[in-house]
Amino acid sequence: MAELGISMDGRAPVTDIPTQAKAAEEGGASTLWIACHLYLRDPITMAALALGATRRIKIALMAMSPYSVHPVFIAMAAATLDEMYPGRVILCLGAGAPADLKAAGLEATKPLVTIDETVKICRALLAGEMADFQGQVFHVSGRRLASGGRKVPIVLAASRARMLKLAGRESDGVLISAATSPPFVKACLAEAASTDPAFRKVGIVYTKLGATEKEGIDPIRRPIGFVLRGAHHAENIRLSGARLDQAALATAYAAENWAEVDRLVSDDVVRRHAACGTPDQVRAKLEEYRAIGLDEVVIGGMDDAPSIAAALAAIRR
Repeated sequence: MAELGISMDGRAPVTDIPTQAKAAEEGGASTLWIACHLYLRDPITMAALALGATRRIKIALMAMSPYSVHPVFIAMAAATLDEMYPGRVILCLGAGAPADLKAAGLEATKPLVTIDETVKICRALLAGEMADFQGQVFHVSGRRLASGGRKVPIVLAASRARMLKLAGRESDGVLISAATSPPFVKACLAEAASTDPAFRKVGIVYTKLGATEKEGIDPIRRPIGFVLRGAHHAENIRLSGARLDQAALATAYAAENWAEVDRLVSDDVVRRHAACGTPDQVRAKLEEYRAIGLDEVVIGGMDDAPSIAAALAAIRR
């Protein structure tokens, strides 16, 4: 089995983060991937709490976006955490969800150039170098980080061809979003193919255990709908073979019409984009993702310590 990670999306109360982190570490998870979703909970605070509550597990600041946080501040956050907990921090960069950026009045212009420049700036600052970068988007010069000289891996969250190729060329790994179908993950890994044997291939899989398949499927409809409402997931849905009206889903989600969200995210959609159901069904689906070539399968969709502990125990059985 590939390494197992746990993702946290910022929906659970921040007071629960230490117990969730402990459950993940005690259950054998290698990494906690802490999401940066606008309007949810702050990932840097969550990361600090998780690191302080554990001894070994690594923490990834997941898909920090240079559209909402300047690259200098992103590097500061990663370096500061690594200064306190050396060797346990991973920095994941990404453009961010278009709908969430729009809701904050932010526009993701020139994403390929912006992310490329962010990688370069963060690498230089984390290495402790004097910044001297004059790009199309960012200009950083004449300063270095007080807590630089950190060996923090940089991973890119990517799902489109050119960004996946950038990940393969410039970063230490690629992260494939949650709610992505196995055929889409396979296509993404092919695009991001790297000649570096240390290049990490990571994918998030929404996972929910139940005594029956229905008990696993029902609670995961809305998290899947949150992801799949984005127009950039059209190819993911097409390759999965599922039928889903994305425009209607986005409208229902914006209106908080949960009955309509649950109707649109059908059982078939969930089966094709997540690992849900009995322990045997979950293990079989996760094996399907692992067999594609992922180095780490990150299970998501759980918001409490007992669920994390039960899922890790069942999967590793």
